[in-house]
Amino acid sequence: MLVFPASGTREEEQSRAGSFTERARRVECGSEAREGSSPWSSSWSSSWSSSWSSSWAEVSLSGSGLREEKFPRIHLRRVDLCSVPFFFSLLAIMSGVASTLAKRRAVAAGFGTNANASRYLNQDFASLRAQCRSAGKLFCDVTFPAEPEALGFKELGRGSSKVRGVTWKRPTELVSNPEFILGGATRTDICQGALGDCWLLAAIASLTLNEYVMARVVPTDQGFGDNYAGIFHFQFWQFGEWVDVVIDDRLPVKDGELLFVHSAEGREFWSALLEKAYAKVNGCYEALSGGSTTEGFEDFTGGIAENFDLQRPPPNLFYIIKKALEAGALLGCSIDITSAADSEAVTRQKLVKGHAYSLTGAVEVNYRGRQEKLVRVRNPWGQVEWTGAWSDGSSEWNYVEGDCPHAKAEDGEFWMSFSEFSRNYNRVEVCTLTPDAIDDDSVKHWSVSKFDGTWRRGSTAGGCRNHPYTFWTNPQFVVRLEEEDDDPDDGDVGCSFVVGLIQKNRRKLRQQGEDMHTVGFAIYEVPKQFYGQREVHLDKNFFLTHAQTAKSETFINLREVSTRFKLPPGEYLVVPSTFEPHLNGDFCIRVFSEKQTETLPCDDPVSAELEDETVSDEGVDAGFRGLFTKLAGDDMEISAGELRTILNKIVAKRTDIKTDGFSMETSRIMVNLMDDSGNGKLGLGEFATLWKKVQRYLTIYKKNDADNSGTMSTPEMRVAFKDAGFTLNNNIYQLLVARYSDPDMTIDFDNFVGCLMRLEMMFKIFKRLDPHDSGSIELDFNSWINFAMI
Repeated sequence: MLVFPASGTREEEQSRAGSFTERARRVECGSEAREGSSPWSSSWSSSWSSSWSSSWAEVSLSGSGLREEKFPRIHLRRVDLCSVPFFFSLLAIMSGVASTLAKRRAVAAGFGTNANASRYLNQDFASLRAQCRSAGKLFCDVTFPAEPEALGFKELGRGSSKVRGVTWKRPTELVSNPEFILGGATRTDICQGALGDCWLLAAIASLTLNEYVMARVVPTDQGFGDNYAGIFHFQFWQFGEWVDVVIDDRLPVKDGELLFVHSAEGREFWSALLEKAYAKVNGCYEALSGGSTTEGFEDFTGGIAENFDLQRPPPNLFYIIKKALEAGALLGCSIDITSAADSEAVTRQKLVKGHAYSLTGAVEVNYRGRQEKLVRVRNPWGQVEWTGAWSDGSSEWNYVEGDCPHAKAEDGEFWMSFSEFSRNYNRVEVCTLTPDAIDDDSVKHWSVSKFDGTWRRGSTAGGCRNHPYTFWTNPQFVVRLEEEDDDPDDGDVGCSFVVGLIQKNRRKLRQQGEDMHTVGFAIYEVPKQFYGQREVHLDKNFFLTHAQTAKSETFINLREVSTRFKLPPGEYLVVPSTFEPHLNGDFCIRVFSEKQTETLPCDDPVSAELEDETVSDEGVDAGFRGLFTKLAGDDMEISAGELRTILNKIVAKRTDIKTDGFSMETSRIMVNLMDDSGNGKLGLGEFATLWKKVQRYLTIYKKNDADNSGTMSTPEMRVAFKDAGFTLNNNIYQLLVARYSDPDMTIDFDNFVGCLMRLEMMFKIFKRLDPHDSGSIELDFNSWINFAMI
């Protein structure tokens, strides 16, 4: 896979894939509200200030609904409005809320761990196998059928010459006596086929070196014995949860041979079936072409992977390696090749180029009166060992005082000095495991925290710091570091942590022409006045006036970008982003730390400070009363249809705002909000109140139309909502942008008014149903339906 670092125009940054530059500009943005000459002109000016509320207005929906004869009671309470985006645009998101709640309840119940993996596509291996055995049939997976679409979409797509003549056969049709695993899983079980997934196969080969992790991924409760039913299952870590993936054992075959991964022995099929399960999770086999070994490491362990270039190593790399081993991490190392001829070429001192080694130990010994740093390396071949200093039987071991880790067996494992290791090898990969992946209680577990997030075009996809106008709209997370590391020997005081940013499900999207975004993150020190606050989404002004403290090594188009940091105790803001703005994507961000840390999303609360703009019938002046008499007609009331006609006649005469006219839906919302009598029409005072409100909205609209285009961009809309008295979180902004903005990420005046009116109506309904300000309401099913259909 080709990996291209992004490029900018300032602040040169080096990365393992090249260099990129990033431009940070300081821009002072602002505009003044302009007065118009239409009847809507008003001297009303709206100002706003940021207020950081300490109370959450939050919602959850509870009620199991297990008894089918009754509808569940709907209970809205002060729990988590940020994660359940309330009932703004309720009908549009109801199924999404239900799905999110179901997933969270499953996680709370322990699903999604390796010990209790979630059922991928809701397929239960044990039940399906029992059903097949009872029916005397072999399993056929309808969710990943043996069809051309399972092979690929382009190079391996239907009609491609590469898949011509491909058939699907079970192992029992290929050999007379197939085995799932024969004599233990080894690297010789993994031979690459006609697919460019060597990155995955290298990860699988490393998997065979750790029996405990191997057993997690490849369950042993299956095979071609008495319980055989043509069904197998494997477990993978996918963006924060373990999933159990069920497949049938029909494999693609061409000319009588397996098309993809196969074993050297020919009768062993665990690796081919594992590859098929991984292809299912990613959509098809072709989606696996091109990638990084660390991606496979993570999906097989749930850990977080780091890469270190030994030509530009951090000064404390030896201690990083030592601590990683103490934490039970998986480590690998390799020597780069410069041509295909170098692949697995053996050097004069018996090191193999282009070959994946395991790094299994790191110690310091007392050698000739000084401390010597040593590392232990393992060749998975089980032979061909380093013959230089500190190798098996070398003279250096005779001069070691005290404890001596020396071993002489010809088993592929050897020691070498860290300095020579750094000169001979080019790369070190470290996969730090989560505590549940380590079965040894003696190792030091790192603390892990993980959060999901989304970038959505127009609302929360702000791009990198090159785009100061939108960068602040990205999701924000706070990491609190409290305790320094226990490493008195490295001379570097601080708190160590690793931040990993993973793009979710991008391989699946290849079939739709999508691929990996270029992603990274920036880290800022949180000002002392915001310490301990989590209901704060820092705005554009903060990022224009504060420099970043740290950043990801690069912005790059890999599934994950991870970087290790060591910073003083304090609170830090992590802002993950794509390099360019306005790109949709889902991500999860993880923080691994040596000491216990707290990582939390940082977002605005959901609240509204609504002014009482009510105008009584008696408070209406004679001029407006006369205007109302002309507009209302004989019944002296204005219906939604009449209101729409009035508003559209007025806005049609204005040249300073753009609108395609008020819709009937918006007009109905406005009438519903103002209509206290419940007859669906507006009386004199109600219409005067609405008129005053729309005038205020017009002033806010023009104030935030920074470029005088007649429309507002979606970032401008976010500020305008605060001007109007609404503080909303990222989830709700995403919903509102999706519902009310145009394809070019602008919002015209009628949609702006309709959006604000709907927001105000929902807040006021809640307040009426919660007269004691308890923060919760309870509705029976009939009330819920009446409420939802407003």
